[in-house]
Amino acid sequence: MLDIIKNRMAFFAVSWVLFVFAVFSIFFFNLNFWIDMTWWTQMEFDYENTVDMESIQALVEEEKENFKGWIINTTNTYKIAWENKFVVETWFDKNVWEEELESYKVDFKEGLTKIFKEDNITLSKYTNIWASFWDYIKDTAKLTLLIAILWIAVYVAYAFSGSISGITSLSFAIITIVTLFHDVVISSWLYILTSSFLPEFKIDTFFITALLTILWYSINDTIVAFDRIRANLKRHWWKDLDLKEIINRSVHQTLTRSMYTSLTLAFVLFTIFVFGPETIKWFTLVMIFGTIVGTYSSVFIASPMLFEINKNKKLQVYKKKVIRPEDKIVV
Repeated sequence: MLDIIKNRMAFFAVSWVLFVFAVFSIFFFNLNFWIDMTWWTQMEFDYENTVDMESIQALVEEEKENFKGWIINTTNTYKIAWENKFVVETWFDKNVWEEELESYKVDFKEGLTKIFKEDNITLSKYTNIWASFWDYIKDTAKLTLLIAILWIAVYVAYAFSGSISGITSLSFAIITIVTLFHDVVISSWLYILTSSFLPEFKIDTFFITALLTILWYSINDTIVAFDRIRANLKRHWWKDLDLKEIINRSVHQTLTRSMYTSLTLAFVLFTIFVFGPETIKWFTLVMIFGTIVGTYSSVFIASPMLFEINKNKKLQVYKKKVIRPEDKIVV
């Protein structure tokens, strides 16, 4: 049987190394954002007869080079199925001043509209994302994740307070905050690493939603382990408790349950990833990474941290005062 508490420093070291790599990657790597999180435009064109999409793409690329090629990073042209429509998406250089960039976007739109008009192709819809909108999404995502983590920590501290004298509710809150940040950051890094090799996996609003979902799964697994530790502590009525042995025993008692739950969820997610719609592939991949990292932190980080924080404390289980029949006052 693996002594999880004895080997806790090795588990902490693995997480610490991964966390440092993750933070470095998030702040210093070029992130692969999707169009809803960048300075982009989307133009939808209608046509009456058939069109050759390769010719359309060639015209877009030619206009891009004639316009100002260095300002436009990427263009993407595709046909809408079952309709006489096609879409041109354009990503712009983020280093251009926002007001200046907006004028370039308008000029590029008008240039394409003029070119396509010669072939009876008309602009039917134009969508433009400002840099300020992406800043709003980014700031909102950070705030939402922070509030979610803090509220979960408050709930866990409240749920496990008053169980064992010597273990304060603050220790449960600290562990919750650390493990949830651990899961979100490392899961994000694994996804960013994947997107650097497979550019089709981009960071979008589904990515943020997946991170919030990871918080739920991770803390659910951690609470199960904490609850078993609390139950085992209450079963020992002697004064000096062997916290190391009790935590080890509790983790192993919940290990099978955690693994089966995680494997079941991973199997479902993998099935959706392979056979599900393209629109949620990115969300599903983040969830797969979150399931793996969340299971690891619940088993090998959260419970060992509880021991590390409280290993030098003298613990005693709270007992309810029993009122004997002869102590009752009869009136």
